[in-house]
Amino acid sequence: MRDEAEQKGGSGADGLGARRCRDVAGGGITVLKVGGAVVGGELGELEDAVVVHGGGKQITEAMAAAGLEVAWVGGRRVTGDTAIAVVREALLRVNREVCDAIGPRAVGLAGDEIGLKATPVRGLGHVGTPLPSRPQAVLEALADGKIPVVAPLAAGPLNVNADDMAAALAVGLGAERILFLTDVPGVLRDEQVLAEVAAHEVETGEFEGGILPKLQAAVVAAREGVRAEIGETTVVA
Repeated sequence: MRDEAEQKGGSGADGLGARRCRDVAGGGITVLKVGGAVVGGELGELEDAVVVHGGGKQITEAMAAAGLEVAWVGGRRVTGDTAIAVVREALLRVNREVCDAIGPRAVGLAGDEIGLKATPVRGLGHVGTPLPSRPQAVLEALADGKIPVVAPLAAGPLNVNADDMAAALAVGLGAERILFLTDVPGVLRDEQVLAEVAAHEVETGEFEGGILPKLQAAVVAAREGVRAEIGETTVVA
């Protein structure tokens, strides 16, 4: 049975995200993946947290405004020579908005400027699959008591999926936890939040829709020893 095609898996900008943020405790690095919508100021209270944001809606709007065609192949946005500049500008604008919402502890970082790496995806233009990274700029921000906020770009620049980037950072940093904040309380089955999802359930096609990229990224992190959660749902290897 395929589950929850209707799950959007978008931004955690509401009370659901706020409750999960308050659950983040110290003791290790936590990577938080948030959507492109402006997030709440409760993130500014966190310790040892790295925020990775998306921006798909804003990118689509910016490309349309620039008269550029929006095309997808295998769930990835085709990003040509002209489009990559538009994508980057849109993501940096979202980055500033997220930083403003978090507050003075936020430090905005563009992934392509801090050494994030990705493997180019053939045929899609400036698109990459992110590799585990341990950027010095992120470590320095954490050491200074700041909250690094990372835009999902890799050297090139390359446009990368924000869920995948969050997982790659979590693995590279040796994070204790990765938490995907969404506009639903967790992964749903028959309108009920699942406490746990196993990797084999993701890989055998039991889930589809907007939640699937987050599940796949969570599996990557979980298999490298990172505690992975989507809202209230734990994803286990």
